[in-house]
Amino acid sequence: MIANPIVHIVDDDEAVRRSLAFMLGSAGLAVRVYDSATAFLDGIDTLQTGCLITDVRMPEMSGIELLQRIRERLPSLPAIVITGHGDVPLAVEAMKAGAIDFIEKPFDEEAILNAVKAALEQTGDEVDGDLAAVNARLASLSERERQVLEGLVAGHPNKAIANGLGISPRTVEVYRANLMTKMEANSLSELIRMAILAHVPGSHRAR
Repeated sequence: MIANPIVHIVDDDEAVRRSLAFMLGSAGLAVRVYDSATAFLDGIDTLQTGCLITDVRMPEMSGIELLQRIRERLPSLPAIVITGHGDVPLAVEAMKAGAIDFIEKPFDEEAILNAVKAALEQTGDEVDGDLAAVNARLASLSERERQVLEGLVAGHPNKAIANGLGISPRTVEVYRANLMTKMEANSLSELIRMAILAHVPGSHRAR
């Protein structure tokens, strides 16, 4: 784990900033808060190492734009995005832009703390080691499961995937559940991360 890490929180909502700061501070983590992506970038050259938590939808500069800027100036900083339920396609885009996880609002304490812990423990060596296991799981998918996966990593909601495949949204939910089991994914963000790692069509990172 990074020595003396700082968790940097970027969100234009003061209540969210306070809630996250209190939650993480209570867990013994040092926290810094920023009310905009611009405020965060203004201090990036003197930034203490750690991880970033950023909202997706913010005025002036979105979380996705922030991640793209960070990749240019501080590519080693692990980032987690938080998103409203209707913003999951945007969260997928954020992962393509370099985020390692996304968490939907309203989020619970355990989800946030686990995500931050994983971000701070990230070494960069784990990704390559995971690739063989991910490819083996992908090989176990049926053709229809693979099609649903490609729809998910392209950021499409269940209804759009259903329309494209000529099946019902409920059937898509069944395939999605099967995907989670076969891919050994505990969350949608973990499933997307594996798809990006294996370059599943529709999952290529944004440039």
